[in-house]
Amino acid sequence: MAKRIPDLTTLSAVAILCVTTPVRAQHEEHSASPQASSGFGVVSFENSCRRALAAEFNLAVAQLHSFEFRPAIETFERVLATDDDCAIAYWGIALAYWGNPFGGVRSTAALEAGSAAVAAARAARTPDVRERAYIEAVAALFEDHDSVPQRDRILAYAARMAEVVRANPGDIEARIFHALAINQTALPSDKTYSAQLEAAAILEPLFEEYPDHPGLPHYIIHAYDHPPLAERALGAARSYALIAPSAPHALHMPSHTFTRVGSWQESVDTNRRSEQTALEQGSTTEALHAMDYQTYAHLQMAQDAAAYEVLTRLPAVEARFDPTAVAGGAAPPMAGFYALTSIPARYALERGAWREAAELEVPAAGTPFTIAIAHFARALGAARGLERVPDARGLQLDAAYVDIQRLAELRDELRAANDAYWAEQVDIQLRVASAWVAFARGRRDEALVEMRAAADAEDATDKSAVTPGPLAPARELLGEMLLEAGDSAGALAAFESSMVREPRRFRGSYGAARAAESAGDDALARRYYERTLEIAGSADSDRAEIARARAFLDEGA
Repeated sequence: MAKRIPDLTTLSAVAILCVTTPVRAQHEEHSASPQASSGFGVVSFENSCRRALAAEFNLAVAQLHSFEFRPAIETFERVLATDDDCAIAYWGIALAYWGNPFGGVRSTAALEAGSAAVAAARAARTPDVRERAYIEAVAALFEDHDSVPQRDRILAYAARMAEVVRANPGDIEARIFHALAINQTALPSDKTYSAQLEAAAILEPLFEEYPDHPGLPHYIIHAYDHPPLAERALGAARSYALIAPSAPHALHMPSHTFTRVGSWQESVDTNRRSEQTALEQGSTTEALHAMDYQTYAHLQMAQDAAAYEVLTRLPAVEARFDPTAVAGGAAPPMAGFYALTSIPARYALERGAWREAAELEVPAAGTPFTIAIAHFARALGAARGLERVPDARGLQLDAAYVDIQRLAELRDELRAANDAYWAEQVDIQLRVASAWVAFARGRRDEALVEMRAAADAEDATDKSAVTPGPLAPARELLGEMLLEAGDSAGALAAFESSMVREPRRFRGSYGAARAAESAGDDALARRYYERTLEIAGSADSDRAEIARARAFLDEGA
């Protein structure tokens, strides 16, 4: 019987965030390998376990590369059922329980499960020196997790993986996972993207040499998942889904690049496939994650009917959502909570349906930052969709203030939990909502100061992989506020700046057109109105913005 890791199959995964996985290999003739038929790509990880288990072990590693954690754990356990001294299989399980390197703060359950896997790896019959180095590297992620900050453990892991590479210069997989470890150390505030560029410099030459390896395009997409870098990932994005079509995450991940460059139809197409494959495989959270990206893309193209159709599918998928399920796909439970709240919020806000936004239901379950989504949308909707009757206006703004107070409480909860990233994101939402309420109450100077501060704060950070973008970009909202305040030039500058960070957004392009028109620059207005209609070329809605763009262009014809 295989040695069992205590409670591996029963530990809650509520906060087990997506997973990374190192791998090692001498890759040979990838395109000719029978692994290609697995639908997970081609990996060859040299190890000291029984030779007859090589194919099964390599499949587990390939699954890890595409963040298919539940299947990877199951495959590693099949290896252990035959060879219970295959220490490196426990290493793979530990990585699966660590979670996505970009997934935020780990839960105690995840850390305990990973620690148990490390202990089992150390207790197995002594592996070779290289395998021991892998095991001790992953151990850094879990050691003293109750007293050592997570970032310090991540830095220690990257340093140990660098040692593995130095000791094994021919180990391709060590180089790949060292690159991923480097990227994991990146700070959202570092706008030089030094860690990401260092990782990409390792990965890109390897991808040319090993074009069927699933981890290489996957991690290149992650390295370049930032507005100034995104176009560099297009080749990897258009390859990854073909390399690993059995992995829902491989079908979804290209949309990170498509979103960053505004290739909306490509994002819809790949996320639809991801959703379908995830549901077929029972990976509900991954399906919800794909539905969120899918909705976002539909709404940019003014495909409101298609977005609504995603919204109508949501209850059936939500009924299958189990946030306590043990490690599943790439998307962690919090991604499911995020999608369930963000999809209806996006559907209201992107269409400017302010009353709908103000009446959104607040979810009963989720994390502080996913619950904050609903309060932010409600406050913004109440402040911007004011009734003409003075008493009604006052009641709406009072309601918005209640949501703003709740945002402050949620931000403070995140700060108390030392979740600095999400505390800052909720604080930005709080500032934006407060600015719009102040604007609605006639305190315009105060509102604009607060709105600019929120936009500056958002520009200084970065989006999480859990979302295609901010629920409503702060600098774009600043442009809308400036336009309402009569500052056309300031509004145009804000919209154009926002579009550098969030290209080909419908509301950004249309806002720039309105601002240019208001400023009397008809040539620039024409250009932005034409871009708006091009973005919405396959629209299935009758948005007023589309009619206005057509009318302007017709008048100037």
